[in-house]
Amino acid sequence: MSESDSYPELGQVVQILQGREAGQFAVVIKKVDSRFVLLADGDKRKYDRPKKKNMQHIAYTPFISPEVKRSLLETGRVTNGKLRYAIKKFVEEYETDLKKGDQLDGERRCN
Repeated sequence: MSESDSYPELGQVVQILQGREAGQFAVVIKKVDSRFVLLADGDKRKYDRPKKKNMQHIAYTPFISPEVKRSLLETGRVTNGKLRYAIKKFVEEYETDLKKGDQLDGERRCN
């Protein structure tokens, strides 16, 4: 496994798997070390008070927000509005993909 596969990028949307916020989405705003990242969602978890999270407790998504990444690289900060927008945009795309596919929820219909 390469370094980029095992480590999320700045601006990448992740899903929290463990803890009080399990099931929610957040954005990677900083890499702390080889095991931890700082996450924020711009709503309950603001940029000024990010959550330090073990990378084993998050699931990476393929979505990386270019606005958030650019802002973090240029200024070292990002607005809470941009974080909320990135998560909203990801959820809208994700839900659209689910609607296109077969969502059977375990049921099979025979016509």
